[in-house]
Amino acid sequence: MQQHFSLAECDVVGFDLDHTLCRYHLPQSARLIYDSFAQYLVTEKGYDEDLLTLSPDNLDFCCKGLVLDIEEGNFLKLAEDGTVLRASHGTKSMTVEEILEIYGRKEWKHFNTVSGMVSRTAKYYLYDNYFDLPGALLCARVVDSLDQHDGQKKYDFWKDMVAAIQHNYKISAFKEDCGMYFPEVKKHPDKYLRKCPESVKKWLKQLKNAGKILLLITSSHSDYCRLLCEHVLGNDFEEYFDILITNALKPGFFSHTPNQRPFRTLENDEEQEALLSLDKPGWYSQGNAIQLYDLLKKMTGKLDPKVVYFGDSMHSDIFPARHYSNWETVFILEELLGDKGTVPAKAECEPLEKKGKYEGDQLKVPYFVSKQWGSFFVDRLPGLENAEETLVHTWSCKCISTYSTIAIPSLEAIADLPLDYRFTRFSSNNSATAGYYPSPPRALLPNEDSVMMK
Repeated sequence: MQQHFSLAECDVVGFDLDHTLCRYHLPQSARLIYDSFAQYLVTEKGYDEDLLTLSPDNLDFCCKGLVLDIEEGNFLKLAEDGTVLRASHGTKSMTVEEILEIYGRKEWKHFNTVSGMVSRTAKYYLYDNYFDLPGALLCARVVDSLDQHDGQKKYDFWKDMVAAIQHNYKISAFKEDCGMYFPEVKKHPDKYLRKCPESVKKWLKQLKNAGKILLLITSSHSDYCRLLCEHVLGNDFEEYFDILITNALKPGFFSHTPNQRPFRTLENDEEQEALLSLDKPGWYSQGNAIQLYDLLKKMTGKLDPKVVYFGDSMHSDIFPARHYSNWETVFILEELLGDKGTVPAKAECEPLEKKGKYEGDQLKVPYFVSKQWGSFFVDRLPGLENAEETLVHTWSCKCISTYSTIAIPSLEAIADLPLDYRFTRFSSNNSATAGYYPSPPRALLPNEDSVMMK
């Protein structure tokens, strides 16, 4: 494996949409997602009305990389070897003693399946992106509420949570103005969506002018995709891309065969009959990476065109694109910005001028670094007093260096670089921090004993 990665060497550049090309005002969108699920649970399923009240501090619970142990009502932060670093029962942090008593110092019982990226079973749920996170907070508060009223030991609220998600995000919800989420984003797009920076739009055009094929692959349905793209990129957004694929149902897009997941054409945002093959660029729905790659071979005239894919979800974008399609992957990780503000615990956030163009409001977002859960990247092993040797990488951090080519905080961070810029990639030959651009999270740097772990 070569040590460097360059966009100039890629024939095809693909993008996820939500939280990659289209970025959100996180506190506002988190609140909306939380409210839309909570409203459903209270009005349709009879849950406690207290779930509808939320203080901004509550959002501190939201932290990417948590796993909900559904039957126990426990949230877990896992180390790279599958042991439990921190845990909460509902929203309440568990003590070191409680963690050791319940989970011991051994691999969590479902770690084998979760580390194979099987992220959804009846036993657990992995929270790895900003659309999911407010749901973690809601589930934790549901556990608190059930404990208070019923003193439950095993929990069966998950089916209701799934119903709430389906009600708000189902394919027809946008068109029907169903649920709370889509009607609200339609009414107030500026409140939730951030305009794509000019530097990124210019960079997309630069990629196209350099002869790259540009793809958009999103699990959002075509009507919501259009709203987002028009708002963040402009009415001419289709000109940026050669191929647009909506309702891609990732990660299945990468793992399913053409028979299991054929492409479909769209007419007025309605899916039409299944296609036997993908013959030309355009806008499609559903589909699979195998037939897409066949089309890319035709379009590039190459037997083995090199594809890079940008995305924000390890489970839906990065892992499957690398594992099933062997594409290069660029992980969009906004936590790279927040990490700057965590060390030392009492210091002001250091200036970021030298790290590329970041908006000042980035560091005010409530859950880049959760006080309850600590760093996304590292933590101390519970119950060991000796400081330095006990710092371990989280499982989420291990996934980044295993499945990403590089990790960046946003597209804007690289938009001003020349296309032939050589990034140092993650690889076993390089240091564990090599693939982070513009700089590694401070928590991963040696001799940083001031990382906020308390």
